[in-house]
Amino acid sequence: MLITRHPILSHRQTLVPSISFGTLRQVGSKRCFCTHWGDPELKDFMEYMDSLKNYEKLGVPRGAGTDSEDGFDLGRMRRLMDRLGNPQSKFKAVHIAGTKGKGSTAAFLSNILRAEGYSVGCYSSPHIQTIRERMSLGRFGEPAMEHENGCMTHFEVLTAMAFTLFAQENVDIAVIEAGLGGARDATNIISSSELAASVITTIGEEHLAALGGSLESIAMAKSGIIKHGCPLVLGGPFLPHIERILHDKALSMASPVVSASDAGNRSTIKGISMLDGRPCQTCDLIIQVERDFKLFIELLDVKLCMLGNHQLQNAATATCAALCLHNQGWRISDGSIRAGLEHAFLLGRSQFLTRKETEALGLHGATVLLDGAHTKESANALVNTIQMIFPEAPLALVVAMASDKDHVGFAREFLSGGQLEAVFLTEANIAGGKSRTTSASSLRDCWIQASEELGIGIVHNGPAKSNQLFKDQFAYSASKLENGTILTAESSLMVSLKVANQILRERTGIQSGVIVVTGSLHIVSLLLAAHNG
Repeated sequence: MLITRHPILSHRQTLVPSISFGTLRQVGSKRCFCTHWGDPELKDFMEYMDSLKNYEKLGVPRGAGTDSEDGFDLGRMRRLMDRLGNPQSKFKAVHIAGTKGKGSTAAFLSNILRAEGYSVGCYSSPHIQTIRERMSLGRFGEPAMEHENGCMTHFEVLTAMAFTLFAQENVDIAVIEAGLGGARDATNIISSSELAASVITTIGEEHLAALGGSLESIAMAKSGIIKHGCPLVLGGPFLPHIERILHDKALSMASPVVSASDAGNRSTIKGISMLDGRPCQTCDLIIQVERDFKLFIELLDVKLCMLGNHQLQNAATATCAALCLHNQGWRISDGSIRAGLEHAFLLGRSQFLTRKETEALGLHGATVLLDGAHTKESANALVNTIQMIFPEAPLALVVAMASDKDHVGFAREFLSGGQLEAVFLTEANIAGGKSRTTSASSLRDCWIQASEELGIGIVHNGPAKSNQLFKDQFAYSASKLENGTILTAESSLMVSLKVANQILRERTGIQSGVIVVTGSLHIVSLLLAAHNG
């Protein structure tokens, strides 16, 4: 094994096999944790990581994210960090929690800080193609990479690695995305003396059971990242009583509050244009805050590659966080804020494949949109984004989802909001395993239920008919079916994509349709892995 001058773990009982810091930073572009790579050092490391309890793969236990006896043991994380020399105390941090928008807000803010020239550590989850996406370092966002009686988790070890790498690299500031909730999340070991700001993007019903069973309990869990005297940035908009919970917690912690949804702030999408072969939205963003802090910025004609009103709101939230840092003495110019917003990009968030990428997948002439939406709220945001960019385009959906999501609510949003020619329900492993995968047939039943509740006619096929339908995908003629939305289950992602493309071409003729791959970031990961071979 290689030895570095800054070994990632120097304690007598090492946390992971003896893998060098340099090797960790050079983790290659592979598509999942469980891949055993050729380098024996990485093989040992990945085997160790696969041996840990992974709640992304298994599902989160009921109440695990609440600040209660059922919650995760944050003391375990504190003991681990103490053994590592408490690296989280060696850098300033912005801590981001929220139901939706955490990763996008982290990407916007990290890019703003890097545009100003700061060395930034960014930690987020999950990854799409490679573990390296979870940790980035420096001024250019370069990727990086048996204690507690066997209770140590996959996420805790990754979090410890990220904090250790950030400390060893002497980052100026770290942008940290919480994994689940906030109060008992492994990232919530940052003390008030190191915290530059807390950010709570949105409050929604995802992980409802794990976070206490109500919107109120979810708000309380996420408010656990608020620290005494540290500014709180709210994204929103929130329901009034939920916003009150967050404000009350901030008041109890003597934390000033800045809201991106305040009446004085204005953000508008002015139009859609093409940039480097992909759509972008031209926006005006004006922040004018008078309470607690006096903040102001006016950015006109900002070109965002991350699309939709929800991403504009995330951009506004990140801008408010940047202005809070500026108010504390951090050097952040208006130009850096603009550049950071315009250069931000995340895989699987309103991501359009290029023509070269679609042709490599055998989808000639197709427009393919990838988006990891997996809740009814994010489905609604995606529908609105598609209607903004392609108001008249017929759609074919390819959907795979985890078992703990609201499948019927997700389906309702698409059935009531788009010109659907076909819906293919397929399957994707979740975090490398099948325990949380929803079968294609179960998803089809949920979409049938949603269509009946909405009174929308669809053409759906039972297992026998479906098998015949896909027996010879290339000989299949969509034009022989009725003119309603075609709904079918097919476990193969690639078969689903190719038949979806054929249906759109036969039904729409010269009119261009859009294939939307959605329902989970894991189906996005599966498709990108197929493209990369």
